Amino acid sequence: MSTILDRLAELMESRKLANGGDPATSYVSKLYAKGDDAILKKIGEEATETVMAAKDARVSGEADKVLYEVADLWFHTLVLLAQFDLKPQQVLDELARREGVSGIEEKNSRKD
Repeated sequence: MSTILDRLAELMESRKLANGGDPATSYVSKLYAKGDDAILKKIGEEATETVMAAKDARVSGEADKVLYEVADLWFHTLVLLAQFDLKPQQVLDELARREGVSGIEEKNSRKD
């Protein structure tokens, strides 16, 4: 699973302006040029579209729309990770750390 995530992470890095990304020719570079707020807004939009697709899929039976929207959400989340110099493997490592731990217990252990 992580092979595609690794390739996408490399792509995100290559699209950063500091690495030669060109906002005139790259959607991701354009997001980076617009800054954090544009990336966060796009994630919010994709999260909302995912929720709406899931609600509609229960009625229409069109689960493929959920799949497409989750792919968009994950893609834009990868853009955000790269913006903060984080890698998908770090997310996978965090999920592995949490495996077998009660969600309530894990949340209570955070220093938030």
